[in-house]
Amino acid sequence: MPIMNYATIIANRLELNQRQVEKTIELLEQGATVPFIARYRKEATGSLNEVQIAAIRDLLLKLKELDKRREAILQSIEEQGKLTPELRQSLEAAETMTDLEDLYLPYRPKRRTRATIAIEKGLEPLADAIMKGRWTADGGQQWTEEDLQGARDIIAERVSDDAQSRNRVRNVFRRRAMLSSALARGVAEDDERVGRFESWIDWKEPIHRAPSHRILALLRGEEAGVLKVHVRPDDDRESVEALVGTRRGASADGWRTGSAESQQQMELAIKDSYKRLIEPSIETEFRNQLKEKADREAIRVFAENLRQLLLAAPLGQKRTLAIDPGFRTGCKVVCLDAQGQLLHNETIYPFTSVREEKAAVSKLESLVEAFQIEAIAIGNGTAGRETEEVVQRCHFNRKVVAVSVSEAGASVYSASDVARREFPDYDVTVRGAVSIGRRLMDPLSELVKIDPKSIGVGQYQHDVDQKMLSASLADVVESCVNSVGVELNTASRELLSYVSGIGPALADKIVDHRNRNGAFADRQQLKKVKGLGDKAFEQCAGFLRVRESANPLDRSAVHPERYALVERMAKSVGADVETLCKDAECRGRIRLEDFITEECGLPTLQDIMKELEKPGLDPRAKFEVFEFDKNVTRIEEVKEGMVLPGIVTNITAFGAFVDIGVHQDGLIHVSQMANRRVSDPAEVVHLHQHLKVKVLEVDLRRRRISLTLKGVE
Repeated sequence: MPIMNYATIIANRLELNQRQVEKTIELLEQGATVPFIARYRKEATGSLNEVQIAAIRDLLLKLKELDKRREAILQSIEEQGKLTPELRQSLEAAETMTDLEDLYLPYRPKRRTRATIAIEKGLEPLADAIMKGRWTADGGQQWTEEDLQGARDIIAERVSDDAQSRNRVRNVFRRRAMLSSALARGVAEDDERVGRFESWIDWKEPIHRAPSHRILALLRGEEAGVLKVHVRPDDDRESVEALVGTRRGASADGWRTGSAESQQQMELAIKDSYKRLIEPSIETEFRNQLKEKADREAIRVFAENLRQLLLAAPLGQKRTLAIDPGFRTGCKVVCLDAQGQLLHNETIYPFTSVREEKAAVSKLESLVEAFQIEAIAIGNGTAGRETEEVVQRCHFNRKVVAVSVSEAGASVYSASDVARREFPDYDVTVRGAVSIGRRLMDPLSELVKIDPKSIGVGQYQHDVDQKMLSASLADVVESCVNSVGVELNTASRELLSYVSGIGPALADKIVDHRNRNGAFADRQQLKKVKGLGDKAFEQCAGFLRVRESANPLDRSAVHPERYALVERMAKSVGADVETLCKDAECRGRIRLEDFITEECGLPTLQDIMKELEKPGLDPRAKFEVFEFDKNVTRIEEVKEGMVLPGIVTNITAFGAFVDIGVHQDGLIHVSQMANRRVSDPAEVVHLHQHLKVKVLEVDLRRRRISLTLKGVE
């Protein structure tokens, strides 16, 4: 299908201007990335944002897949010699994969079915006679009940293969289908697995009301063998009545005005067609639709959490001491320089005896002094709060910030190929502690080394479509990396691989070139990297920073293709580029309208001016120190009515989890978020938000803490 046709369909479905969509598709087809198009091609797209551009890209891929399948179906039917002009027209007009497959169903090569066996026995004329209302029991030829069953099998398959029949049943499902669950056959109520899913036994609700987390919970129960889940109307009557009115069963075939015997056989065949063929097929279809809907919502929540986590405020380049806490095995301690390089590591044992605790305090004090430590990162897992208390008993001769840091994914990183490549001579405990320290300094740079699914901010991430999840999370990581920008001379392979236009292979080549030849002096030297051509340079250059470059624009998000324009702007007010960056009065004298062209309009010029004002400014928030309540360190100490400081660790469709420092996150249910109806928890809270929460209930047996934001000042 020509791009113009794709653009028309996409523009209509996404409610966008067709010209915008056409230009976006052209750029995508030329190999441009979503971040590049959104940032540097605003004039072409009419300033579409990343979400809109990604939606165009994804729908374009779906339409191409649809066309690929359409061609395969046309070829298959043509090879059978059954492709009529009318059928071709219907196939070419089909707008969804479901419509396409429905039309193909009668022509799809089938395994041997009850209908094909009946046809082999010569029962097709009997089926035709019944459908036309001409068959009677005393009409001449004697047919056995087995023959009649075979004829009904043929009719049942014809009804099932009819697109109109299936659509009528779909319409009934859309109106009437219920999502229901019950204990699976053979599972006893006292089965130990049942407890996890007891809330969903004998559950029933209309499919259009079922939220994504409930759909996934029910399907997880079915996957575990505990529940049996159905997606279908409560009874068959309306569906069967709908089938009676379709082309294959209507009066055009004569049975409704024909013999009573024909009518009886047709009614039996239609009921069988629905129960044996159509209902299971449509139920599977609706289950898949519900699953896809639930997956998309869960992935959306996960992706938004991931974005907030990656864009969390960095502490910055500070000399950091990081501790991976442990009771019996001790606390692994590492000292990092301001660039995150490992300087020293050892283990302390503050929890084995009073003597060892004193030794640990003394050791921490001496390490802080010896390495001029500015910040201490403490893993928030087992023994995390207790380790914080040990640090608080230290007396440092310098100002040191101590921060609790999420350990989620640190163990995954420490055992990864990335960690082994970075620290081949150290064990996993040292690598894990280094990761904790680095993620305090710069969460984005460190977390890109970990599979996003292991970072601990998802909802049912192991239950959703993994291909869809991976694609969505990759988009988020790419968007975050490019929105912040990457320092070319210090970025890891993993960070560079997410820069627009680079990818893992080019990232390796950039790092290898850097290792062999030393730091890049400016952006132009990127072109010396083997395999990095003009297209890759165009896509990546604006997102890379060279802070030591003599050209101030290399430290900014201004693209090299606009350097000459900036030089003209500077010249127009009698200044050089360096002065333009430093002097607000000088920038204020520039008349942007004098520099507008067809390719470079006002949106790009305004972006350039923002960059000149603060070249390379990190868009992330400033770091704020957070402290838990020092008097509450265990769940047993949490009491109803307490108001405690907390930090949001995960946001789901049904609420938000908050760490209050007792090794068990509490839940603020969506109903407890405000004195109004809240449909999306993300409207009220964001990841890593510091807030005060009130304790509603503590369930020590199940280790659950219920929290509320209501009535908290």
